[in-house]
Amino acid sequence: MSDAAQPTAAEVRAAAEAVKTALDRHLAAVERRSGEDDPAVYEAFNKLAAAAEAYDELLYDRYDEVTPFEIPGAEDTLPPYTGPEEPNALSVLIRRDYAVAEPQRLLAQAQRIEAADEDSTDAEAASTIHGALGILFGEFEPDEIASRHKEFGLEEGDSTMWVTAAEEPADPGEWLEAPFEAVDPQSVVCRFDVSAVFDDDEPDDEDIPGHLEDELDLDEDEDLEPLDADRR
Repeated sequence: MSDAAQPTAAEVRAAAEAVKTALDRHLAAVERRSGEDDPAVYEAFNKLAAAAEAYDELLYDRYDEVTPFEIPGAEDTLPPYTGPEEPNALSVLIRRDYAVAEPQRLLAQAQRIEAADEDSTDAEAASTIHGALGILFGEFEPDEIASRHKEFGLEEGDSTMWVTAAEEPADPGEWLEAPFEAVDPQSVVCRFDVSAVFDDDEPDDEDIPGHLEDELDLDEDEDLEPLDADRR
């Protein structure tokens, strides 16, 4: 990290104070716990873990030092499952983050989609980044965008998928206004996370199947090919 990007000593000190505050709040929640799976303890635990991780990162960036804290992974932070033993419904909650790495590539792909759409009435939409994103996500399914993100000038960030169980399906339109609110952590059946923080666990080249290795060797600067997706 360059000197200009390093955190200041004051920022490191503030992060340390945040850890102390989170420790006090966690202890207070434990002392007041109402049962084995008290949600207040769970919330305080997560905040303490986040504060400790932030402090550890700043301490390393500023002073090249680490703490003895071990931040548990996502699978260790979920509370015990208390949902239905035989659920009649489930919800799949997915978040994928992207960076717009190549704006011109994104704009070019959006313009090609619009040019192929005889019913399009908003040619200006493909001339802006937010407009191009609207066209892209309106044309392709999220899974296809995830598998072809480089073609669209995007760079993958973190992603997560939570599977939650329920007794009965939600009523039509019930959660559309706020789809990710009121998720009960104790109804999560399983969770899968992908993040750059796990890069240290990547396999060696000899462990990568041949067909995947070929995909990894693609030239990111190759000429754009016309898209062949069906209109939805």
